[in-house]
Amino acid sequence: MSSNDAFPSEFGRLRLNHVALVCADIEACEAFYGGVLGLSVVWRPDPDNVYLSSGADNLALHRGVPQTGGPLDHVGFSVGTPGEVDAWHERLRAASVPIATAPRTHRDGSRSLYCKDPGGVLVQLIYLPPQALSPSLGLVSDR
Repeated sequence: MSSNDAFPSEFGRLRLNHVALVCADIEACEAFYGGVLGLSVVWRPDPDNVYLSSGADNLALHRGVPQTGGPLDHVGFSVGTPGEVDAWHERLRAASVPIATAPRTHRDGSRSLYCKDPGGVLVQLIYLPPQALSPSLGLVSDR
């Protein structure tokens, strides 16, 4: 099935609900995603699991030993303006978060940076201009 095939009308459009990360140091990861990035803890069923949310996006952290070379490339969070990317860069540097790629503007007008969480997961903060938010590109919902 290609992306050009008609999507069956009996199905609603899928939306990403959450990303789940295995964390060797779940406390450090919670401090990063909660304390530095500002996600709120919404559920902590036990000491080995914590669920966070921005209100629209959800992140699950599970204590364990991460697999080497897993398929995850990065986790991306969107911001509202190009200037916010730069402001986040300063906040992350002040919090001694490792910066993998400094802020840069892409050819579509988006602007992003990459940093590393305490477990080494690559995290992107990105501003997407209106043309990048077109439903035809599949980056946002069409509602």
